Amino acid sequence: MEIELSKAELREVTRFAVACAEPALTVFERVRPEDRRPRDALDSARAFAEGGERTKAIRDGAWAAHRAYQETRDAGQAAASDAARAAVAAASAAFLHPLAKATQVLHILGAAAHTARALELVAGDSRVGDEYLEVARKLAGPTVISVLARYPAAPNGRGRAGELTRALDAALRDH
Repeated sequence: MEIELSKAELREVTRFAVACAEPALTVFERVRPEDRRPRDALDSARAFAEGGERTKAIRDGAWAAHRAYQETRDAGQAAASDAARAAVAAASAAFLHPLAKATQVLHILGAAAHTARALELVAGDSRVGDEYLEVARKLAGPTVISVLARYPAAPNGRGRAGELTRALDAALRDH
């Protein structure tokens, strides 16, 4: 089943994802100050959200941030790894597919969930991640909530970031 999505709605979802991922940049750049890949991914997604076209640069930025995620994961830098994944998710929001699949919810809420996870890893306290979800909930305007409601609930699995995604998903659907 296909879901109707306008370009304006995609821009708003992307704007939300970028806003949610912004705090994660600090976490990533604290560990890898010279690595601009997550920042570049957010910048390209932000350009789309502000009226630019969906270009190859957004996809390239997402793939570059994904490599940053893999490198930090492999180096045991868990918080930086989740921070990079937040940037990947924000850039991926611009390419939300109009398919009624639960996995598409990750394009909408993944940036918030991975930012929450990165922040809680830095703090060593899961309450920090839960608190960040409240910030993300407040960032989600009516358009984001309307788009989210067209999709099935967030999928199971995916560890703590998955738990955070499902918690935010439920909070926004109950809004």
